[in-house]
Amino acid sequence: MGRGKIVIRRIDNSSSRQVTFSKRRNGLLKKAKELAILCDAQVGLIIFSSTGKLYEFSNTSMKSIVERYNKTKDERNQLHNPVSELKLWQKEAAMLRQQLQELQQNHRQVMGEQLYGLTIKDLQHLENRLETSIRGIRMKKEQILHDEIQELSWKGSLMHQENLELVQKVNIIQQENVDLYKKAFGTRDANELNGNSTTPYYFTVSREVHAPIHLQLSQPEPHNFARVVSNQR
Repeated sequence: MGRGKIVIRRIDNSSSRQVTFSKRRNGLLKKAKELAILCDAQVGLIIFSSTGKLYEFSNTSMKSIVERYNKTKDERNQLHNPVSELKLWQKEAAMLRQQLQELQQNHRQVMGEQLYGLTIKDLQHLENRLETSIRGIRMKKEQILHDEIQELSWKGSLMHQENLELVQKVNIIQQENVDLYKKAFGTRDANELNGNSTTPYYFTVSREVHAPIHLQLSQPEPHNFARVVSNQR
């Protein structure tokens, strides 16, 4: 049979009240420790008994938790107070204006303007900053140029490989044309054609390493082709 529901009210008997306090206090401390470990939270627990005895637990420094609580509480109160909120935003705007003025002044000095009031040490520091910036810019430019050169070299190698493959295909097609010519006109006429060094088609290929392949298609000479046809008749 389950336990009955306990009415939440002050316990009149002092002995029972003390026993309940001791049990509930230990359970509360245990739950606080588990919450801090499981959820990686900052937990601070302060308990005063009815006799004025202090019990506390914190997974970090209790002082830092209390300071953080007070700071957060003050900020929350300021946000709920229109006057305090206005002052807070005015202060924030003033800080941003100051930062903007400093950035503008720094930009003008980098551009070589409004250098009055600067000491030799300040000018030397400004010069060192500019030299460091220039070195960084040059390194970045050289890196970009190096990457572009590598990319162009890779594209050139790829085109050269494609040209070699095209040359191989042209040679295969030329050999197939010769074989077809032999089948169509006979071996004797093909030998005569080879003896005259007259092929139906020829290609001019550039063999330079990185030069593009130039192909030129030439038609057979009319009188040679007519002579071959008349022999067949």
